[in-house]
Amino acid sequence: MRNGAGIRAGVSLLLVMGACTSGQATGSASAAGSPSPTREPAATVPDTALCEAIHHVACYRPAQMQTAYDLTSLHRRLLDGTGITIAIVVSFGSPTIEADLHRFDSDFGLRDPTLTIIHPAGPIPAFTPSETRMGWARETSLDVEWAHAFAPGANILLVETPVAETLGVRGFPEIVKSERYVIEHHLADVISQSFGAPEDTFPNPEAIMRLRGVYGEAAAAGVTVLAGTGDAGASGDATPHSYYQHRTVFWPASDPLVTAVGGTDVHLDLSGVRTSPDTVMNQSEDHLFASGGGTSRIFPRPSYQDGVQAEVGTARGIPDIALSAGGEDDAVLVYSSYAGERSEYYIDGGTSAATPEFAGIVAIADQVAGHDLGQLNPLLYALAAHNGPGLVDVTLGTNTAAWRTHGKQHKVIGWAAGPGYDLASGLGTVDAADLVQELAG
Repeated sequence: MRNGAGIRAGVSLLLVMGACTSGQATGSASAAGSPSPTREPAATVPDTALCEAIHHVACYRPAQMQTAYDLTSLHRRLLDGTGITIAIVVSFGSPTIEADLHRFDSDFGLRDPTLTIIHPAGPIPAFTPSETRMGWARETSLDVEWAHAFAPGANILLVETPVAETLGVRGFPEIVKSERYVIEHHLADVISQSFGAPEDTFPNPEAIMRLRGVYGEAAAAGVTVLAGTGDAGASGDATPHSYYQHRTVFWPASDPLVTAVGGTDVHLDLSGVRTSPDTVMNQSEDHLFASGGGTSRIFPRPSYQDGVQAEVGTARGIPDIALSAGGEDDAVLVYSSYAGERSEYYIDGGTSAATPEFAGIVAIADQVAGHDLGQLNPLLYALAAHNGPGLVDVTLGTNTAAWRTHGKQHKVIGWAAGPGYDLASGLGTVDAADLVQELAG
């Protein structure tokens, strides 16, 4: 989840399809500052069989994920987010996103959406193939392509900011300014945020309180806000090159006005049918890569979590929900062609994938309801209390953080998934066809 000097709640696995070489993304625990591996262009659009043959990793196409999350029946009825706009907020964006999305759509039989790019916080510096800029361009490709794959009819509003979001406050003022512009001008129905910083990296709680007002404005305007919980498991980034030795959680995912999206590993056959139950995303050992989760040190337990007090205690607990985030065993296909990378498909993952995926499902629910659903958490926890079929429990795995630096093994004990709500998988994952109907009421 490192992006050079910046921190994102996602991209941590990047493998090339065209050659038998692999390497961690610039966002990973050990790759900050390391050279990229040699990459050769893919001769064909990869599929799961090719990915497994070359890299022993299952890569998933849009059709497989649509089947896995029971989206196909919705799409057939034109319940695909039509008329709804998903805002994807990223630092810098990608200079080739329009062409890359078109290629992604052409290869997978999707129609191009209306893609609008804005930068309310100021002009974007000219692209250079630096580690930071390439990391955010890769993030942009992942977010845009997979929000679109889940809600092919939704409009995409790409909100680019001119300053990299990093540990602590830096970059967030520009993000807040941009999101406020989106809300005040009624430009989007759902906001997807695949970034964050550990609460511990802010100088004090007041620093977060000065930034979070925009989420109150979103709630008042009926806009749903999502954020990834990060890929450091129960830990978090202390510096661009080290992790905390204690539990922490990421903001803005920890904000009670935000729906926190954690990650799962999904296990699918070539048609998208599950071959085994979902598990908490955790590939940690040498390199830390696990779904974020835990309790906030800043925010008290919101009333919608009173029913899960036994798990969260007196604090806000995250995640709220969890979707496919990939890992060493599975990931999603992403196309990108910006300078510094070969024009080809990569496989990628993290809660940066799970968050735009869930944004697509929320967009469809908005379409079915005929209005924006706004702050989602009270409704999600109410559905869980009534055992609605749209929420599917995840009972396997943990988000314990484990990593190795300079030959020394580190571990921060996290939480285990189990029946009902837990701090590893939240309320569980989803069956979109059922959840959309339940959310729409």
